[in-house]
Amino acid sequence: MTDDGIATLLEKVDLNESESLEQSFLGPRLERHNPLHILKTNRILKGRPAFIAGPMVRYSKLPFRELVRQYDVDIAYTPMILAREFVRNGIARASDFTTNEKDRSVIVQVGCNNVEDLLKFVDMIHPYVDGIGINCGCPIKEQVREGIGAALMSESDLVASMVKAVKQKYGDKVCLETKIRIHKDINETITFVKKVEASGVDFITVHGRTKTTRSSQPCDFDAIKKIKQSVNVPVVANGDCFSLKDAHKIAEYTGVDGIMSARGVLSNPALFAGYTQTPWSAIELFWDYATSYGLPFRITQHHLSEMLDKVIPRKYIKEMNETTCLIDLIDWFDSHFILRRRGDDKFGVEVEPSWKLQRETAAHI
Repeated sequence: MTDDGIATLLEKVDLNESESLEQSFLGPRLERHNPLHILKTNRILKGRPAFIAGPMVRYSKLPFRELVRQYDVDIAYTPMILAREFVRNGIARASDFTTNEKDRSVIVQVGCNNVEDLLKFVDMIHPYVDGIGINCGCPIKEQVREGIGAALMSESDLVASMVKAVKQKYGDKVCLETKIRIHKDINETITFVKKVEASGVDFITVHGRTKTTRSSQPCDFDAIKKIKQSVNVPVVANGDCFSLKDAHKIAEYTGVDGIMSARGVLSNPALFAGYTQTPWSAIELFWDYATSYGLPFRITQHHLSEMLDKVIPRKYIKEMNETTCLIDLIDWFDSHFILRRRGDDKFGVEVEPSWKLQRETAAHI
């Protein structure tokens, strides 16, 4: 898209920013929550790269984002939001995005394949988030057929025009990221990231697999290292981070500024804090956030199933997954464990689960 074309679209979506900000009851976004600031200063302030909880369809909603922040996560992503649905449908806006004053630093990930929808989306949501990420990496076939996600890895000019349009309109007011996968030919990926960098992107997240590489195949950290060496903006590595040891090893090898985990934090939200499996404190905190803010039953059940997979015997996971509603799920927990609520002594601090019955403790051992 030409500069004239971008300018025309900017005029079409030039909504009153002051009105948007006045509608936010969350207060102004602060520099210390800006993802770019975190990526640039974390090694100085904390002696480590930034730790990031990545976007997951359905599973990186507000309760989970608040949970992982209790365990050394610096930046958390929302699930991907489809720009076209969000800007046209009030119901979609209400269901796809929730936040609060504690939800910082937060990046909203957007699925989009045109400048006009992206600008409308950014205008609506930017006062409520610390950054916006363009999804160029999701390999789900339905999304690729729609021309979003990994489909954009073949559309470098389009991605560059989207980045340029946002940065021309907002400049430093909006922190903008692109999350990509790699090509089979790494030189093609390097050309891609250099073009996006020249368009003004603030940082780049690289998943070290192609769109057809299965997750069972190792992540290509050599490719991530080469990309980091090819650009001047901060780079985040994504893929195969399942422990704090993994995070430091990946950062040391690739030289990146941040480490992102998705599958890893889904199964162990406390991995960046050094826990080798989910501590019981995370279970109690998750229950508190999920019931306080509201989370669909099946999503709540799945989170707990993932988190407890290596903590309790499989037969109990199976029992738990056979519950059919939130009340039954709560009753199941209360029948087997001491599940503390906020205000109870030792709430959210225990590492191991407290089984109610001696026989179940023995079975666990």
